[in-house]
Amino acid sequence: MVYPWGDTRRYNSYAGYFRRLFGERMQKISVDAGFTCPNRDGSLAVGGCTFCNNGAFTPSYCTPAKSVRQQIEEGIEFHVNRYRKASRYLVYFQSFSNTYAPLEQLQKVYEEALSHPAVAGIIVGTRPDCVDERKLDYLATLARDKYVAVEYGIESTSDATLRRINRGHDFACAERAVMMSAERGLHVGAHFILGLPDETDEMLLAQAEQINALPLTSVKFHQLQIFRGTTMAAEYDSHPEHFRFWTLDEYLDLMVELFRRLRPDLVVERFASEAPPRYHYGPNWGLVRNEQLWAMLEKKLERCDVYQGEIVLSLRPNLS
Repeated sequence: MVYPWGDTRRYNSYAGYFRRLFGERMQKISVDAGFTCPNRDGSLAVGGCTFCNNGAFTPSYCTPAKSVRQQIEEGIEFHVNRYRKASRYLVYFQSFSNTYAPLEQLQKVYEEALSHPAVAGIIVGTRPDCVDERKLDYLATLARDKYVAVEYGIESTSDATLRRINRGHDFACAERAVMMSAERGLHVGAHFILGLPDETDEMLLAQAEQINALPLTSVKFHQLQIFRGTTMAAEYDSHPEHFRFWTLDEYLDLMVELFRRLRPDLVVERFASEAPPRYHYGPNWGLVRNEQLWAMLEKKLERCDVYQGEIVLSLRPNLS
């Protein structure tokens, strides 16, 4: 069966999206351009969000001591050895809030990345409260010739949860940022953490409706992982009753139901994450790679004979 997004996978995959868009495999290369965050530098707060340990997700070659160009070159070398089919790259400004600087500084690092002959575009990870019309207008000018996406850390649609994790913005702020970006023709991604304190499975499935209402291109889900040295690790020590951790099979069951509720045109980049064991604090699944997780989810979708968006399509068939 060919599904609404044009292939036989039971979900709208990130790889498939880029094959349709570019006609070939694309590979992301993470860079650290030395940005910080208003939740760290005192503008909003200090210490950051309660869950944050940026090092857990940053490749070893990423450091602001190196130029953007040097990080790209080292990233290409790394990925050529691991993903031999990739010939073009997207530079992912990943660490902290990558629009949290004067426009002139943003122009310098973005254009340095886009000047590399193997780079087809950029993906800018940031917070919803770190964009404005001038910055988004500039990104829209870059998007005339290159692929440009903005990826917002939204984390939850619940304002109570956002306050609890010291996020520093509400969901309405995220809605505004996504709308402003989409109105300018930018590709827009969103990141959500599943399993934050006191959030239930029912809450996580219900928020699919709010996610579907946003003009997003792609979405990324991560299961909650508690990392050493974070405020959340101390909270877990003090009040473990506020946390719940799924077994891997339970999480796959949850994701099957979430996928069924997601708009079929939403591209799913990730549904889980991995981090080096030295960062982990509290329960985790051990050394399970993302590729293994995707294979397990695909098998479960097939066993259940379900696919992304089927519940939405049953209610709103014109989405197909």
